[in-house]
Amino acid sequence: MAMRVRLRGSAPTGNRDSENSVGYKRPPQHSRFSPGRSGNPGGRAKGVRNLATDVRRTLKGLIKVKEGGRSHKISAQAGMLLVLREKALKGDARALDRLLNLGIKFNNEPVSETYPLSTDDEAILAAYAQEIAEASASSELSPPAGLMRRALIRNR
Repeated sequence: MAMRVRLRGSAPTGNRDSENSVGYKRPPQHSRFSPGRSGNPGGRAKGVRNLATDVRRTLKGLIKVKEGGRSHKISAQAGMLLVLREKALKGDARALDRLLNLGIKFNNEPVSETYPLSTDDEAILAAYAQEIAEASASSELSPPAGLMRRALIRNR
């Protein structure tokens, strides 16, 4: 009797062309995917949002706030800033620190209005500028030292 030699990993010979054959990469007909149907029907639904979208939507949502005896709607983000402001005004150091950091980060708009100096202030600045110029000319102060002195006076 002749022995059949089969290569490792190959399917047994037989009904390979039949649609109903079962074997390697050929599951039974009842468990195969139907045409036009997803292989993961319980998967992620279309339009599912991520965390960033949820945060944005939550902060834009409206909440009711009573101020001055009247009720009005503001965004949740504005409401949180109001609460932070109230805590900072009551003396909460962490709230004050966070509010100041937010102010520094988002209130960096250039100042559009300049206020005129009083005549006294102008006289003081002119005298100081003259003092610095004379000290530099007579080499009492080198220019970097003059700049440092000016910075020290500003920080007082």
